Amino acid sequence: MPEAILEASGLVKHYPLTRGVLFKKQIGAVRAVDGVDFALGRGETLGIVGESGCGKSTVARMLVNLERPTAGSIKYKGEDITRLSGRALKAVRRNIQMVFQDPYTSLNPRMTVGDIIGEPYEIHPEAAPKGDRRKKVQELLDVVGLNPEYINRYPHQFSGGQRQRIGIARGLALRPEIIVADEPVSALDVSVQAQVINLLDRLQDDFDLSYVFIAHDLSIVRHISDRVGVMYLGRIVETGRDAEIYDHPTHPYTQALLSAVPVPDPEAREHRERIILHGDVPSPANIPSGCRFRTRCWKARERCALEVPLLAVPAGFRYDTGPAVHASACHFAEAVSVT
Repeated sequence: MPEAILEASGLVKHYPLTRGVLFKKQIGAVRAVDGVDFALGRGETLGIVGESGCGKSTVARMLVNLERPTAGSIKYKGEDITRLSGRALKAVRRNIQMVFQDPYTSLNPRMTVGDIIGEPYEIHPEAAPKGDRRKKVQELLDVVGLNPEYINRYPHQFSGGQRQRIGIARGLALRPEIIVADEPVSALDVSVQAQVINLLDRLQDDFDLSYVFIAHDLSIVRHISDRVGVMYLGRIVETGRDAEIYDHPTHPYTQALLSAVPVPDPEAREHRERIILHGDVPSPANIPSGCRFRTRCWKARERCALEVPLLAVPAGFRYDTGPAVHASACHFAEAVSVT
C-alpha cells in the first residue's frame, strides 16, 4: 500500500435518543458508525460500499469535519484533525474537499456557476488573487468538460450530470489532496454515471488526488477503486483489494451484494447463484448481539450471537497476485469464486 495520507481509527458516531420535553433523558443511542478503521494511501482510491443506512455518508461527513465523531481519530498526514478548530481546521479543510450526492440540492440556486465554483476563494483568499479568480473558474469549467462561457448561468439551466460536474469543479478549486465523494453518481442516469466516473478517473491523474469513493452500487465502485471496504450497520465487515473483493468475497454479506449485481451475459447469468437476504436491516438503535449480520445470514450459528467477529484474514485464504491484505469480520468466512 502507498504511504497513508488519511487514517481513521476506532471511528464512532452515536446520536443520542432522548425522552421528555423540558428535562430530556437519554434512553439510548443510534449507532450510525460503530468502530471503523481504514487507511487511504496517497494517490489511491478507497471505495466504501453498503446498503442505505449503513453509515457510509456519516463516515464521509466526519472525514471533512461536518460531523464530529463521538470517539476515535481521523489523522491527516499523522495529525488528528478531530481535535482541530479555527485556523488550523480551516487549513486542513483546504486539502480535504467533498463532492456531495445530490447535484440538485448541493448547489445554491440563487448563485451563478461562477460564484459557486469561486466561493472557496472567498473563504481562502490566499488561494487566488481577486483579479485571477474569474479566469481560474473558467479553467475549472473547462477541466470538468463544461463551456467556460457558462460562468454566468444558474444551476437550474443545467442537467443533473452537468450540475455534478460543477460540484466537482468546486471541489477542485483549492487544489486539494483528498476528495471525499459521497455517492456522486447515484442520482444520475446510467450513461451519465459512466461519464462522471471517467472524469473522476482522469482528474485523479491530472491533479494527483486521493479519493474516498462512497457508493451503494458495487459495480460502480469496481471501475474506480484500488481497495474496497464493505460496510454493514456501522462497521466494515470486509476489506481488500478490488480484485480480491470481487473475485473471491469471503463475507456472506459481500457475497449477497455481489450476487445482486446485474450480469450482461445471459449464459453467465443463468449459471450464477442468486443469494436472497431475508428480513430487514436491524435498527442502528437496537443492534443484534455478536455478529450484527447474523439475523439475515444463512451461515449463522450459536457462536455468532455470542461473539463479535473481528476483521481478520480468513483461514486458508490465498490470492494469486501477491500477499493477502484481505480481512473479513465473519467466524465462518470462506472465499467463493464469483463469475
